[in-house]
Amino acid sequence: MEVEVKLRIPDSETYKTLISLLSPFHIRTHNQHNNFFDGVAGQLSSQRAVLRIRFYNDQPTTKCIICLKAKAVLVNGVSRVEEDEEELDPTIGQECLTDPNRLGSLVESSRIMKRVKDEFFGEINDVEGLGFVCLGGFKNLRNVYEWKGLMIEVDETSFDFGTLRFKICHFSIWEIAIVLSEVACCLNYIGDLSNSRNGCKLMHLALQRSWDFARIEL
Repeated sequence: MEVEVKLRIPDSETYKTLISLLSPFHIRTHNQHNNFFDGVAGQLSSQRAVLRIRFYNDQPTTKCIICLKAKAVLVNGVSRVEEDEEELDPTIGQECLTDPNRLGSLVESSRIMKRVKDEFFGEINDVEGLGFVCLGGFKNLRNVYEWKGLMIEVDETSFDFGTLRFKICHFSIWEIAIVLSEVACCLNYIGDLSNSRNGCKLMHLALQRSWDFARIEL
């Protein structure tokens, strides 16, 4: 069981400072393009699920991953969601982006799409009856770091309405309380460097969340 903690970075200056501080621990950079899909009648979203096709436009190769995010539950500010992923031919991924109904033809060749059909279109036996719609998407620049044995991702996400930035940390459940406190202190330090009180606010929020996570039983 992996736990992902996502903290929003308040502004571009804090983002630049964080990138600079983490630069000695940089592993790789991903240029991602995320696209989300649902059934034409909302078959997935009505059951708190969504289908995502993610392109990794990392030259010289392009990678494509199809992912089913399902069984989402939000309790006390903590989101739990099941993610099932499978690699997809990038050419087929582009075809699905152009014509979402192309997804239906993948039922026989894709484990993810077979699961989508069985779990969300159970009463439809004809593949031609599987209708999909693209919900939109966004581009994401993800820098990946390894710090103190942790995998840290810093995202700069571009939407039509603007840009958001996040710091994402991956933990095993028993590491959360201790490590999140360290991350919070780091963010507080960054906030001081940026002459921003938001760093302090983030620290208190993260410390509070660390205790909440520590009590979760999965």
